[in-house]
Amino acid sequence: MKFDIREHNLVPKHIVLNEQEKEELLKKYGISIRQLPRILVTDPVVKLLNAKVGDVIKIIRKSETAGETVYYRVVVKSV
Repeated sequence: MKFDIREHNLVPKHIVLNEQEKEELLKKYGISIRQLPRILVTDPVVKLLNAKVGDVIKIIRKSETAGETVYYRVVVKSV
């Protein structure tokens, strides 16, 4: 029996952005891809999403004060 870790209540929702969404994000904040925080390609959720190096992951976390908080991470091979 396999367990999908994305269904665990402590794992926030992860979404891989498409190229257009990625470009809009970088333009909105006036940053380059290298300025985003990183997430390893070996991360279990990244593996389940089949994300590749250079993909941007949108992470939506529940927050007691804000309701929801959105984070972005770029997939990298190593830190």
